[in-house]
Amino acid sequence: MLGRAAVPGVQGLLAEDDVDALGRVERNGGALGFHGHRGIGVVGGVELARRVPGLRAAQSGVRRLAGLLGAAQQLRAAAAGGPAAQAGMAGAATDRPVVLRDTGAVLAAMTSGFDITVPNMARVYNYWLGGKDHFPADRAEADFLLGIYPPLRDLVRENRAFVTRAVAWAAEQGISQFLDLGAGLPASPAVHQAARAVLPGARVAYVDTDPVVLAHARALLAGDGVTAVAADLRDPAAVLADEELRTVIDPAHPAGVILGAVLHFLDAGTARAVTAGYARLMAPGSYLIISVACNDDEDLGKRLAQQYTAATWHNHPAEVVESFFGGLELVGPGVTEAQTWRAWLTEPRLCRRDGHVLAGVGRVVAPDYAASTGMAGA
Repeated sequence: MLGRAAVPGVQGLLAEDDVDALGRVERNGGALGFHGHRGIGVVGGVELARRVPGLRAAQSGVRRLAGLLGAAQQLRAAAAGGPAAQAGMAGAATDRPVVLRDTGAVLAAMTSGFDITVPNMARVYNYWLGGKDHFPADRAEADFLLGIYPPLRDLVRENRAFVTRAVAWAAEQGISQFLDLGAGLPASPAVHQAARAVLPGARVAYVDTDPVVLAHARALLAGDGVTAVAADLRDPAAVLADEELRTVIDPAHPAGVILGAVLHFLDAGTARAVTAGYARLMAPGSYLIISVACNDDEDLGKRLAQQYTAATWHNHPAEVVESFFGGLELVGPGVTEAQTWRAWLTEPRLCRRDGHVLAGVGRVVAPDYAASTGMAGA
């Protein structure tokens, strides 16, 4: 039996409960073999093929894979970019992927270049949400930042609740397709779950470039009408031209474009260009769902930015956040606290604290209407 560090190239990827779940783990030449209750597979540069008789692939593919290795441990085998994997915008991985197949489910994972000692933004965020996909370095980073500003965890959860609420509202308006840009690790409810609770046929594309995020999404979320796309959200034209995305998203029809807690990882000019790009390229009647973390205390904001090593965070003031909605018709209260956003409110409501997640929903209007109302140059 092999311990945690017994096989070069997969150090830290197999925990003791992985071994227990499988039965025994052995090395055969250059491959790592798993000998368990059902089937035999190998990983480490070769394909993992597992026979699971009597189970329908559509129902058991991902479940079987997750059950054998433990969902968290298996998915953690995907590569995670360190500080470079910011807001789904990191450069493409260059390490050779291993394709894991289980009755039709495919998980693209990286077996080298995976450094669990470096905090990863998606995993830090997952920890604050109460998820399980994080490592000691991620937890240490998250807890250190909580020591600086304890409400951070609440802000993250308020942001997630806002995204879910805004997606459901957009679906109620008839929006049946959504792009989740810089999607991060899967959360519950996922965007497609929130949308399908209103419109069962809703389609969603999760967009990111962090390999570990994409591996999770492809293994746990992708399916009929749902896909995960490796693309840089800073290039709206390239994102919307992606062939995989086009299998579920038609930009010629109104869509919901989610930029949830990602624009604070861009400087103000780039963030404005990104939102303007999507607003220009999406069909009129589309909605941009945007949230941005900020802090009224400039000194505290600077300290948080300096200490947050998993990514580069920009503390955009409220008036700058509002500029990200330029040219859009704001829904309800406009730009307000994520916690308080409701489409039926007419005025923004802010919480009495230094930290905020400012959020809003903006409707893409036809160019002639934007010109007549003065929004075109906003």
